Amino acid sequence: MNFRVIKNVVLISALLAAGVAAIFKAQQYKEDYTSDFVDETIFSSVLGESRKIFVRLPGSYDPSKEYPLIIKTDGNFNLKRWDETLAELSSQGITEDSIIVAIPNLFWVDSRNRDLVPPYARRDVNIEARLTEDNHPDIFGKADTFLAFIETELIPYLEKNYAINDNRLLTGFSAGGSLVLYTIVTKPDLFSGYFAFSPAAWYDDSVVVKEFAKNLSVTEGKPIFLYLSLGAEENEIITGSFKGLLSALETNAPANLQWAHSFSEGAGHNANPYVSVPKALTKYYEFWSNKI
Repeated sequence: MNFRVIKNVVLISALLAAGVAAIFKAQQYKEDYTSDFVDETIFSSVLGESRKIFVRLPGSYDPSKEYPLIIKTDGNFNLKRWDETLAELSSQGITEDSIIVAIPNLFWVDSRNRDLVPPYARRDVNIEARLTEDNHPDIFGKADTFLAFIETELIPYLEKNYAINDNRLLTGFSAGGSLVLYTIVTKPDLFSGYFAFSPAAWYDDSVVVKEFAKNLSVTEGKPIFLYLSLGAEENEIITGSFKGLLSALETNAPANLQWAHSFSEGAGHNANPYVSVPKALTKYYEFWSNKI
């Protein structure tokens, strides 16, 4: 085989590889960064970037009525499960059908840990305790900034453009669950209910558990609800931090903070949220019906 033929073969192979990579990336973009619902983009001055949101409306959405709001931190992950569960449970009168607003991670930038890890934990997550001298501001999560985006930009945008009432939930899985735990002890009145599925509370020698326990008194005031769940097959590290959260609640939760938890039999980390959605919604509406 002469040099020209070899060169052509290499060129064709490179083009084919590039084509396959482009197709894969396009498919990934479709799966991660588009939804089956209403896709919108809003500019955030707080974050200094544009952010997508996926808006799932009730099947019989009527803009002259007001609906509960669910903000979901994990984009498309289990969004179909939420859609189908709400439709089913609301048809049975167990829950109210709701507007779901799911926030995907940025597609071209690794934003998940930046946005969802609390500001007292390293975004490059580590099991071991952080050394006291390892404290440069850039190493920490920016959940405080992301929460400011939700509170000061996203929620006002939704109030202006959709018919929502004061029945509001924040839900998150894994790193999203750590944001939920951070939010309930820093801005407890922002939502009436909080769901943390398989929360990543083990960062930096379980600093999320320690901060949660230390700040639970902040939640004292109006009635709010917290639901925690874990897959029964999850590893001992996340299971240990989960038990730490339960111990903190048993010891330090004020009377107005109602909470429940579950272990999903046979479920690992990624499967647990699928099992947990109907359980959490059912428990939350038991709380909500008594609250109102």
